[in-house]
Amino acid sequence: MASILYSKNNHIAYVTINREQALNCFNFETLQELQSVTDSISLDPDVRVVIFTGAGEKAFSAGADLKERKTLTESEVRRNVKAIRDVFNSIANLPQPTIAAVNGYAFGGGFELMIACDFSIAAQDVQMGLTETSWAIIPGAGGTQRLPRLVGEMKAKELIFTARKFSAQEGVNLGIVLKVVKKEQLLETCEQLAYDMMKNGPVAIKQAKYAITNGMNTDLQTGLAIESKAYELVIPTSDRMEALNAFSEKRSPVFSGN
Repeated sequence: MASILYSKNNHIAYVTINREQALNCFNFETLQELQSVTDSISLDPDVRVVIFTGAGEKAFSAGADLKERKTLTESEVRRNVKAIRDVFNSIANLPQPTIAAVNGYAFGGGFELMIACDFSIAAQDVQMGLTETSWAIIPGAGGTQRLPRLVGEMKAKELIFTARKFSAQEGVNLGIVLKVVKKEQLLETCEQLAYDMMKNGPVAIKQAKYAITNGMNTDLQTGLAIESKAYELVIPTSDRMEALNAFSEKRSPVFSGN
């Protein structure tokens, strides 16, 4: 049985971690499958938004597969850590907007996947956190770098050093989670966000994401230069002219992604 389920519908890609009995934890096989799916999405012009979630009702992902970890050599542990870091970096660098539909526990690597996405929407009863230090390790898939950029250095240190689990609502208060909804409304809410974005120019969305993501990690002047280059790429698009024509003709634009 596949560890990662993948489907597409109406320009939305759905990626599901399919290890329900193991709380959707990441073993090496799952990481390899997730990397392969992510690579294919990055090159697929038909995909405009990506939604990540976990199979079942209990967990988005509880992180690394500790049962597997116990059997690994130190070299194999390093292999797994590199694999999870690489695939989450690939997800963070996808050109399309990404949404984490957090349907259950998001601990350790599951939390790191969540914050590698552009948006996280969580079910009401979800608990989350970077719990690695309670296992005598540290977040190794981006958590020590992405979390401080979201919540500030001091709060990130508190959450990582204490390995504290917290609610989805606290995640909203911290700026980690966009919104909390009833579990039965989770996927619908994520899809509505996707549709709201897909009303707009696909190339423009990709370039806006590129400018924001890359500009956030540099100084203002360099960020403005990144924005300028991104803007240059939307000027020759047919979608830009379609928007202007639609405005003058008092109709909704139909964007092609070109």
